[in-house]
Amino acid sequence: MNALNEAQLNILKLFQVIKSEKDIAELKQILIEYLSKKTVEAADKAYDEKGYTQADLLNWQYEHYRTETKP
Repeated sequence: MNALNEAQLNILKLFQVIKSEKDIAELKQILIEYLSKKTVEAADKAYDEKGYTQADLLNWQYEHYRTETKP
């Protein structure tokens, strides 16, 4: 089993002092919002760096990446 990294240890320490379920739920929501923001920022950066266009996004709606299954 892998050891916990510094971020994981800090989050565990934070959860040790939070006792109520309501506070835990609020903290989880804050973490979700933070990670969502980071994901959108990374996607926006990739979009700009790769030079994607609105047409690319529209074309992707109709693509699929499924592989054929063997009988």
